[in-house]
Amino acid sequence: MADDLFKLNIDGKDIEVPKHYTLMQACEEAGAEIPRFCYHERLSVAGNCRMCLVQWKGAPKPIASCAQTVGDMRLNPDGSPPNVLTSGDYVEKARNGVMEFLLINHPLDCPICDQGGECDLQDQAMAYGRSGSRYALNKRAVENKNMGPLVKTIMTRCIQCTRCVRFAAEVAGVEELGMISRGEDAEITTYLEESLSSELSGNVIDLCPVGALTSKPYAYNARPWELRKTESIDIMDAMGAGIRVDAKGAGVMRIMPVLNEEVNEEWLSDKSRFVWDGLARQRLDRPYVRENGKLRPASWSEALQKTAEALKASKEKTGFIAGDLVEVEQARAALDLARNLDIASTDCRPAGASYGADGVREKYILNPTLMGVEEADVLLLIGTNPRVEASVWNARIRKAWLWNDLQVGLIGEGVDLTYDYEHLGTGPADLDGLLKGDSAFVTAFKNAKRPMVVVGEHALVGEHGLDVLNAAHQIALDAGAITDEWSGFGVLHNAAGRVGALDTGFVPGENGLDTKAMLEGGLDTLVLLGADELDLSKLGDTTVIYVGSHGDRGSSRADIILPSAAYTEMEATYVNTEGRVQMTRKAVQPKGEAREAWAIFRALSELTGKTLSYDSADQLREQIREHNPIFAGLGFAPGAGGHEALSQAPEKANNLAGARPFEAPFEDFYLTNPIARASKTMAECSLMKRGLETPVAAE
Repeated sequence: MADDLFKLNIDGKDIEVPKHYTLMQACEEAGAEIPRFCYHERLSVAGNCRMCLVQWKGAPKPIASCAQTVGDMRLNPDGSPPNVLTSGDYVEKARNGVMEFLLINHPLDCPICDQGGECDLQDQAMAYGRSGSRYALNKRAVENKNMGPLVKTIMTRCIQCTRCVRFAAEVAGVEELGMISRGEDAEITTYLEESLSSELSGNVIDLCPVGALTSKPYAYNARPWELRKTESIDIMDAMGAGIRVDAKGAGVMRIMPVLNEEVNEEWLSDKSRFVWDGLARQRLDRPYVRENGKLRPASWSEALQKTAEALKASKEKTGFIAGDLVEVEQARAALDLARNLDIASTDCRPAGASYGADGVREKYILNPTLMGVEEADVLLLIGTNPRVEASVWNARIRKAWLWNDLQVGLIGEGVDLTYDYEHLGTGPADLDGLLKGDSAFVTAFKNAKRPMVVVGEHALVGEHGLDVLNAAHQIALDAGAITDEWSGFGVLHNAAGRVGALDTGFVPGENGLDTKAMLEGGLDTLVLLGADELDLSKLGDTTVIYVGSHGDRGSSRADIILPSAAYTEMEATYVNTEGRVQMTRKAVQPKGEAREAWAIFRALSELTGKTLSYDSADQLREQIREHNPIFAGLGFAPGAGGHEALSQAPEKANNLAGARPFEAPFEDFYLTNPIARASKTMAECSLMKRGLETPVAAE
């Protein structure tokens, strides 16, 4: 192991670092702070800003520490470790010169620049900039580019660090950005003047060290020091990415990613980042009751009283359906109320899904974890498109494919996943006899030490759903994907509330109806917990009670509307697709008269004469933890702990030969839930995406 280490003397301090370290990493290991613009630890080294210059004693000139590998450095003539200085007059003068060159053409936009207060160039100029300029010539100007509805460009500010170019090519996997021309004419642009189309394009805003790329929806809304910053989690998909909600007054101004190596690293999907304007639009801010075919505003007491009367009417003909964004507290309170009223028809799964009813958690979570894909040798995707279902995880798969030689196979719709894969089929029928094939992927899959099988949630919907789950589980067992050290089988969900609701037991009770049966009609009362992704056309005369935050499909059909808080307006528990228990934090107050949903069901329990046994959210969470101990640990993914349940052979799958091919989980990546559909920015993105599919004549 000592052969892999290299000794250096940095600022008079002897240290040992691995030979693959860059000199910048070694300097930071020694406690020095190195300025940089082009270098980023998750991107390849470009070495083109030269701000990270240090002095290597004996070298003829300053050296760019980001581009110098420690293992390539020579020892001093006397055999002692090389001496490096990260400060002093020599280094200061070199960096001052670089800064002067960077500022030759940079405009003095700080008073009106959105990056002001968060600008790397501004910060470094304070440390290394001159008080005046020696260049009297006019600054050059660069034409702004239209990169779509998300990224605002003022390219005159660009210092050509190429972070955005490298991110698009390496992480997002869409080579849409590049540098054209040379010298003073060099500029960064999108190819053929197109808009950015990646689901991760907003990350270039965080990467840009100057104000060349900023957030278009956030432009001129606030300064960073005016904002209240609240760390929370995202619920636009089932990953549970770490986010920071920045609020001003009563409104959310922007959403930023928070570093979480195990979930989202430091990236965030465009939907998660820019959906914030939907939090203030189409909001349900007071109760409504339908009268003479029209909804009218009502008081809480009237709406709750009418709801209680509807719930007490007939327990056999009353049902509860939980939607995609339901938090654990709401699901538990609604379930407790339903069971106290002897209502057995409760379900949180999509119409036609039958997984999760047995309560075996390992069969509906992503056991190998999101980060586990970097340890896998081969990955088999069944009926899922991670690029739209979990965009940030798709970037991690690409990273594993790029650097770890991960081999990927897909059974499902053939789409551009941004990495190479072997297309093994389109539907459930292709699962039969999969391991008997002799393709390159199947051979690698059977010989892999750590194979990984991931089934999309949408593949488990329909009459063959449970058979698909069992067949995929059997494939994982036959390939040796489940051992004491590795649980290489899991489900990739696309709804943030699904796993948490399943963990609380929000499935049909004895003789209870599932989602599909409840939607067939015949019920007297149906309670929708933010459930909007459903076909409500067959409900007939059913009294529909909608508990949710946004006016959407569910509320438009509702007879009684009880407004609840959105995810940025409450402390709430969610469980991500890998079974990790997480919590949102309250960034702003609920809109109007909206209340936290668990409190709505607590109030209903009093009016129905079945008072629930908790008066606060903390008491409710205590009971949730007692009911299911997995809620006792925050931020923990069980990972390989589920091998015992998975090692047992599943039921034999029925004949899948006649099953329909797997379909896309949703029509539009940008419009998958009520908050996104209320967002003007998401609507613009949707239009842009559909517009890109229209052929354009090359003239």
